[in-house]
Amino acid sequence: MPTFTALTTLPGKEGAEALGAAMEALNPEPSGIGVFEIEDGSGLWEVGGYFTERPDGAGLAVLAAAFGARDFVISELPETDWVAKVKRELSPVRAGRFYLHGSHDAGTVPEGVEPLLIEAAMAFGTGHHGTTLGCLRALDRLVEAGAEPLPVADIGCGTAALAMAAARVWPGVMLASDIDPVAVEVAQANLRANGLDGRVRCIEAAGVDHPELAAAAPFGLIFANILKAPLVALAPDIAGALRPQGFAILSGILTDQADEVLEAYAEQGLTLHEREDIGEWVTLCLRRE
Repeated sequence: MPTFTALTTLPGKEGAEALGAAMEALNPEPSGIGVFEIEDGSGLWEVGGYFTERPDGAGLAVLAAAFGARDFVISELPETDWVAKVKRELSPVRAGRFYLHGSHDAGTVPEGVEPLLIEAAMAFGTGHHGTTLGCLRALDRLVEAGAEPLPVADIGCGTAALAMAAARVWPGVMLASDIDPVAVEVAQANLRANGLDGRVRCIEAAGVDHPELAAAAPFGLIFANILKAPLVALAPDIAGALRPQGFAILSGILTDQADEVLEAYAEQGLTLHEREDIGEWVTLCLRRE
């Protein structure tokens, strides 16, 4: 079955969300709509739709003009077996003591590592992205230094790779949360695949706003591998949920965004413990003094 995309950009969240809502009335109707802030400091938002039939170009042009957006770019995506493609292209990743791999590479796990199985069909959070890799390396260095900052929360957990890594090296139950219910299901499937049922508790939550997170606080370590804008917005909540001398490992940050994130957390009493740049991405390990 062919898949078509229609993408545009425009300034401002309100207009972007309104355009996304208006696209739902198109015929043929989109099978999915996404509205995302472009994290490059431009203030632009991307609005996109996915279609199983070629979308109505004239209707899209009218919407773009009505909302002050650029002309939609319509593309037909090639039919691809994405799971097979991911299996071919995603090789195992070594991040300090952690070894992330798919089931197709289970026979490659070396001795003396902490293995984490992330299925290829659940590619976000496999460790191939500089953000997940940076967070795992930061965790590895904390372990190497003899730290045991419990309890642990993984905010915006995706595949729950970070919470599972913490469960591999420290006792107790780690908390993992995500605003997306599908991500929570993915995380739970990964827990079962790794034999970590009962060691990580996955919940659907926005930020740290959940009774279970509130009951477990203050945390010794909080992971938040999301994006700059929510990281800045969550700075008071994350700092408030940390115990004194607790750590926050933050990523999803481009190199030119790091200073803004650092400033937001400095205002909440967190100082830089260490920083690692991997390509265009930054991982910050902060500490509450």
